[in-house]
Amino acid sequence: MKFVPVEQAINMVLCHDITEIIPEKRKGPAFKKGHVISVEDIPKLLSLGKENIYIWEINEDTCHENEAAERISSAITGSGIELTAPSEGKVELKATTKGLLKIKLDPFVEINSIDEMVLASIHSNQVVEIGQTLAGCRVVPLVISKDKIVEVEKIASDHYPVVEVLPIHKKKIGVVTTGSEVYKGRIVDKFGPVVKAKIEKLGSEVIRQIISDDDIDMIATAIHTLIEEGAEVIVTTGGMSVDPDDVTPSGIRKAGGTVITYGAPVLPGAMFMLADIKGIPVMGLPGCVMYAKSTIFDLVLPRVLAGEKLTKRDIVTYGHGGLCTRCETCRFPNCSFGKGF
Repeated sequence: MKFVPVEQAINMVLCHDITEIIPEKRKGPAFKKGHVISVEDIPKLLSLGKENIYIWEINEDTCHENEAAERISSAITGSGIELTAPSEGKVELKATTKGLLKIKLDPFVEINSIDEMVLASIHSNQVVEIGQTLAGCRVVPLVISKDKIVEVEKIASDHYPVVEVLPIHKKKIGVVTTGSEVYKGRIVDKFGPVVKAKIEKLGSEVIRQIISDDDIDMIATAIHTLIEEGAEVIVTTGGMSVDPDDVTPSGIRKAGGTVITYGAPVLPGAMFMLADIKGIPVMGLPGCVMYAKSTIFDLVLPRVLAGEKLTKRDIVTYGHGGLCTRCETCRFPNCSFGKGF
């Protein structure tokens, strides 16, 4: 920093607050640290007795915190997000659409590992609403080396976009409900309505629900029927355990399903199956989805509807953070469930 006559400080950056005292009215900063001095500020500064002031030196090798935050946030941001104007060196990222938040963790960490960088966000892979704040971006000092900003921009360019909101598409979903007790009318199906409500909440529709006996061929036929009728996603309910009469996984395989995972390190939701039939996702839901407020289904469904091709690693990663604590009042998604990474 340096000490300069106030008339020579135009376009320079204050490095400390300048206090104004008006007896019996107010005492507070007339100008805050980081303020860029304009021609209009000179009379006010002189009236406060500031003929000389301390300023940060900005040159072609440095940039002000506001410019830095704007450049960093612009570099990392993809679709579905808008940036706020910088305020005291901070820019916020806000959702412009309801969708699935995606953050690439490796470049995010790499950027934060650069000295004096600050990126803070909510967790990736959750549904966000229009106007929701997703992240904040700033640098620590008032003035920072441009080399560091260029380094951030290079990382962001190599991994673009680092942060984005994917649209959740409206898809046609077919449901196969298995179980002899439902098929033969001994009990009323209570699984289908729960699944239908979760699907509709995300803007998709159940085009048809087929109730099947605990029969491998019947389950496979039901799956193929729904695909032929235009289903873009298949959801099966019931029969997902390891008991001898739980044959839904075999029915999915018989229908041509390539199993991505059978089992998930998520509680509730351990007996979950994810498979693929010629590009159509098939989810086998364990019984807990029928009665538990939040399960593996709530974590995976938005990602499937956003068009993600999930891998076994995607499911395995849910293990860290995959334990629902079963709060007396469920706060999902505003909790740690499913947000380990």
